[in-house]
Amino acid sequence: MPHGKYMTRRALGALGAGALAGGAIGATADGGPGGLQLPKEAATALNRLREGLDRFIKGSSKHAHADINWRKQLVNSQKPFATILGCCDSRVPVELLFDQGFGDLFVIRVAGNVVAPDVIGSIDYAVDHLGTPLVLVLGHSNCGAVTAALDEMRRPVRSVEPASMESLLRLIEPGIPKSLLQVKGPIATERAVEMNVRWTVKQLNASPDLQEALRTDRLAVVGAVYNLEAGTLTFL
Repeated sequence: MPHGKYMTRRALGALGAGALAGGAIGATADGGPGGLQLPKEAATALNRLREGLDRFIKGSSKHAHADINWRKQLVNSQKPFATILGCCDSRVPVELLFDQGFGDLFVIRVAGNVVAPDVIGSIDYAVDHLGTPLVLVLGHSNCGAVTAALDEMRRPVRSVEPASMESLLRLIEPGIPKSLLQVKGPIATERAVEMNVRWTVKQLNASPDLQEALRTDRLAVVGAVYNLEAGTLTFL
């Protein structure tokens, strides 16, 4: 597997190709509840997400890892196989989307799936202390936070927003190219959502807190966008 930022920028090609082939890629290690085989490499984790996503799309979700015996095994420890940084939008329930249950995913949700210090701290915890080899940045169509940032950038004079909202929009705006402000209609929002995901991935790639994990191939960062209408996911 390539090293550092090169690996994360090319993650879909390097990791997704094998995952799409349907086979489990990379080594696994014991340590999950009931001896569950846990992905040791990002490609394996990505493959497991793709399999759950396929079940969701086909309407054949297993809804596993939710019974009382499983939950009891998680009382004193957790071993999630992937970290998801997603938007807090109620229409994108992460565990349902990937057909995963209790203890499977370490999920961080914030409007606009933005990067802030507490987000970095949470991801760093998941990588260093829980050993998740994959971070997936998950955006979605019709994202209200991204739409608001795009609208704000188009205004000749910024509107008056609460300080907390203004801070959120300022985290999104650097990832939206100025050329996109001239694009009209839904396509503009669609592209802004994608660019926001790419911007988040870029920031995670550059985070000093994650560099050791990236450099030693313990971590890969990928991005994806969920389509609310179609119920499908596009990896970037």
